[in-house]
Amino acid sequence: MRAAVLEEHGEPLAVTNVDYPEPTPDQVIVETEACGICRSDWHLWQGDWSWVGAGVPEGQILGHEPAGVVSAVGSDVETLEEGDRVAVPFHLGDGTCPHCREGRANNCETVLPLGLSEYSQGAFAEAFPVREADFNCVKLPDTVGYTEMAGLGCRFMTAYHALADRAGLRPGDWVAIHGCGGVGLSAIHIARALGAHPIGIDVLDSKLERAKELGAVETINSTEVDSAPQAVKAITDGGADVSIDALGIAETCQNSVESLGTRGSHVQVGLTTGEEQGQIDLPVDVMTMQEIDFHGSFGMPLVRYDELFSLIAQGTLEPEKIIGETLSLEEAPETLASMDDYETVGIPVITEF
Repeated sequence: MRAAVLEEHGEPLAVTNVDYPEPTPDQVIVETEACGICRSDWHLWQGDWSWVGAGVPEGQILGHEPAGVVSAVGSDVETLEEGDRVAVPFHLGDGTCPHCREGRANNCETVLPLGLSEYSQGAFAEAFPVREADFNCVKLPDTVGYTEMAGLGCRFMTAYHALADRAGLRPGDWVAIHGCGGVGLSAIHIARALGAHPIGIDVLDSKLERAKELGAVETINSTEVDSAPQAVKAITDGGADVSIDALGIAETCQNSVESLGTRGSHVQVGLTTGEEQGQIDLPVDVMTMQEIDFHGSFGMPLVRYDELFSLIAQGTLEPEKIIGETLSLEEAPETLASMDDYETVGIPVITEF
């Protein structure tokens, strides 16, 4: 089968032939119908995240935002069969640890993220394996298409978990979203759909225009103001209720915290680059005196999918609006490389394999 393989960090992925996977007893094989290309893929391609034990080796197949059809079933799998339409959350849990048993599979003690490990090859390929398939595969309702599900991927569902669960977003809240890439645009759309007032902050007017289309009530080009946090405070009359760093660099993280009013909540969604390596200076005295909360957000618990699908069926959430372009597997290497300059607008999705 064909796959886009990381042969050397920072060099274009190689679209080549590899062996078709065979399922182990707990696995299914999923034929890929659609897969998003995420900034997390870019980080891994660059060789980032070794400082948290998440770097990938050369020879890895990336891709962790897939939807597809079950093509082969391991002997121990009980709830799936060939032909089932499925989504696969990127954080593949074991289904048995305390976090998984409590409904927080995104925090699994032995999480094996799809496409982020040599033991979990990803979905930039015609097909890919899924561990503990009975636990990790989510059957797609008829109302959700493959491309739409790939748009949900990790970015949309992470933004939903960040706002609805981690920040406890309420109707009427002001939400500052720093970075209008895929996850940032998702957060803007979700915040507006949930009755909040999102502000999009970025350095590119093209992304800010897309943010307005998706529901941003205000936008800020941070290159055109003296201080993005002060601009947010001027709009919100004192500071945002919730602020998200959707990029993961020191400047956006610091700006996000400094955009908040008293008792505001910051949510860190973007993971950092090789420059920060997870270490960022923060105004902890101000955070203490103003009782500012700092939350991390990673993926979304599997138990939340039914709610997400219900909101989509009702028309409250429309993840297809976040999709920037559809492309072929051959175009994936160039699209991934273009993320060096933050050129992609919305979520690019591979639909031709």
